[in-house]
Amino acid sequence: MQQTVPSDATPLIALIAGEDSGDQLGAELIEALRARYPHARFVGVGGARMLAQGFESWYDIRELSVMGFAEVVSHLPRLLKLRKALLARLLDARPTIVIGIDAPDFNLGVERRLKEAGLATVHYVSPSVWAWREKRAEKIGRSAERVLCLFPMEPPIYRKHGVDARFVGHPLADRFPMVSDREAARDALGLPHDSPVLAVLPGSRPSEIERVGATFIDAARRVAAAMPQLRIVVPAANDRVRARLHTLLAGFPGTPPLLTDGHSHEAMVAADAVLLASGTATLEAMLAKRPMVVGYRVSPTSYRIAKLLRMLKTDVYSLPNILARAAGLTGERLVPEYMQDECTPDNLARATLDLLGDSERRGRVVAAFEHLHESLRGGLDGRAADHAADAVADLIDARLPAGAAHR
Repeated sequence: MQQTVPSDATPLIALIAGEDSGDQLGAELIEALRARYPHARFVGVGGARMLAQGFESWYDIRELSVMGFAEVVSHLPRLLKLRKALLARLLDARPTIVIGIDAPDFNLGVERRLKEAGLATVHYVSPSVWAWREKRAEKIGRSAERVLCLFPMEPPIYRKHGVDARFVGHPLADRFPMVSDREAARDALGLPHDSPVLAVLPGSRPSEIERVGATFIDAARRVAAAMPQLRIVVPAANDRVRARLHTLLAGFPGTPPLLTDGHSHEAMVAADAVLLASGTATLEAMLAKRPMVVGYRVSPTSYRIAKLLRMLKTDVYSLPNILARAAGLTGERLVPEYMQDECTPDNLARATLDLLGDSERRGRVVAAFEHLHESLRGGLDGRAADHAADAVADLIDARLPAGAAHR
């Protein structure tokens, strides 16, 4: 298929990010790519961090920030209209390369259309092929010329299906030191050094707080009742989440929890244990080397669809447990996890109290987390963003006129 590039022979690089985490990845990737292509132009869909790197966003990133089957269905007409407009604009601009960052429900369809039209496509952040139908890897390969993976167990799955996938390291592994400074984190939050601390993170989206917020706060009340000396810190991801958490924390017995604006990393590092919702936050707690208890619920509709279609192919859900299994760590699950109907205040409180009361177990968990932290670096030198840029650069260079690369 014939490839075209901008007439000035400098790269036009399109990126499509659909979440705040994708905005962070995109900003770091733009910075790394600009070091290789100083005159490149970056366009597409991104957020504030990408804009700060000189990115030209054609649409508001918040228009793509939906999750779950039920949520996507309710926004489907608007998303389809946006996808049609974005595709038309990309096909008209014909960028040197298009990089979809996560958001697979939206990006993979866009990437496939563009790849069929002769454009180079990359998907950055593999969907969870190890959990949801491994054969999806083959379908993803029809959308993306190359997949950039954050986890070391992912490229072998793609190779089985003839898809070019590269492990580039996980950006979060670059942001956390191997040993975190608990005392400094407590000082930053105004927490005492001589009291046990529990960090509670019920989610970063209002929809998550509605589903599990009350359950988590009720569990925290039970833990506090059993440990009067306990201090609790509850980070709020944004104003809407803070307002809801403030209501849920009203009348909390004993010492009131510390409700913070952001500072989730500091809260984790300051804690002896973390009670949190399943998702990327569990990876952050693992990299902070903090033992945790995990719970989660998806919408009943999403859960029924997943069960009906037998889509879920794993019996562990939190990323630390998944990584431990892939790394061959055996024995008890590193992280107690309670999903859907098992996500109750009693289960969460009991598991949290068990964890806080067993220092030997916490030590074993921390040692395992250190091993997993190293695995996410993969023995690679430099930042994950630089490895991602390297994996993209050779595709860009192949589409620029001879002698035009890296100028």
